[in-house]
Amino acid sequence: MIQTDILIIGAGPVGLFTVFEAGLLKLRCHLIDSLGQPGGQLTEIYPKKPIYDIPGYPTVLAGELVDNLMEQIKPFNPGFTLGERAERIEKVGEKMYQITTSKGTVHQAPVIMVAGGLGCFEPRKPPIPGIADFEDKGVAYVIRDPEVYRDKRVLLAGGGDSALDWTIFLADVASEVTLVHRRDSFRGALDSVEKVMDLAAAGRINLITNAQAVGISGEDHVSGITVKHKTGEEELVSVDEFIPLFGLAPKLGPIADWGLQIDKNAIVVDTKDYSTGVEGIYAIGDINTYEGKLKLILCGFHEGTIAVQSAFSYIYPDKKLSFKYTTVNGVEGLPKEETTAVPA
Repeated sequence: MIQTDILIIGAGPVGLFTVFEAGLLKLRCHLIDSLGQPGGQLTEIYPKKPIYDIPGYPTVLAGELVDNLMEQIKPFNPGFTLGERAERIEKVGEKMYQITTSKGTVHQAPVIMVAGGLGCFEPRKPPIPGIADFEDKGVAYVIRDPEVYRDKRVLLAGGGDSALDWTIFLADVASEVTLVHRRDSFRGALDSVEKVMDLAAAGRINLITNAQAVGISGEDHVSGITVKHKTGEEELVSVDEFIPLFGLAPKLGPIADWGLQIDKNAIVVDTKDYSTGVEGIYAIGDINTYEGKLKLILCGFHEGTIAVQSAFSYIYPDKKLSFKYTTVNGVEGLPKEETTAVPA
């Protein structure tokens, strides 16, 4: 049996950073994740994708961010149960939960932090006849290694952040990049939209709006995508690779049966401390919901920071929490000079 102070369900970036914040309060953490390695979506789906909204990093690759987070939490020696899904939760004491995984591993902790991102997820696939026949033969729903597309003709479909960010990135990698979107407005960050428009105006990418990919052709590999315009006109675009990026279909999995308040596949929380209404259980990151929620890694970092403060008071109600800046205390396990910084 594994015992700890805080059991974190999900080893994505938010779960990892929560280990750091808990460690500053001398709370031990153990993480459970169904994936075989830490990092969540950043590692599993797009390790080479650039991320632009992490403070202090004008741009950082998703995999690099995970590596940095793992280095940051190393002094606190967290435990990991990877490749196993948190299945069953039960109360085994006044302030003690027991979680059993899909492989029977038993964990106990007074506090549970659900940081499962989107939960169990799978890519949303476009309803194009025969597309499944070309999966891994030129069709990919996620980009793990952009070098695969070096000097290739690539067509991306979608209008969100992933489609925009990868269009921008692949403009410097592929020989030809085409972005197809069914509307003439995009759902992504305004800065990314502006960059895509500038690339199109400069002739560095082909931008097709008010259109959809409706057909796929090829023999052993994709060779063409049929694009249907809003006018009804169709055109065949010759490609080497087709990347439809329509997001992920989230499923909470067993967490949906834990007695928490669920709204549209997300856990409802109190923004005071991101508690769920069930004492000792918190939800942080993309898996929670509240008025004004933004699904950003940055916001998840904040939620985890606040939640562990509340968790400390829950575990040790008679102890006074004296939180000091790392510029004052440093971080145990690291030389003081490595943890000090000039105050803002």
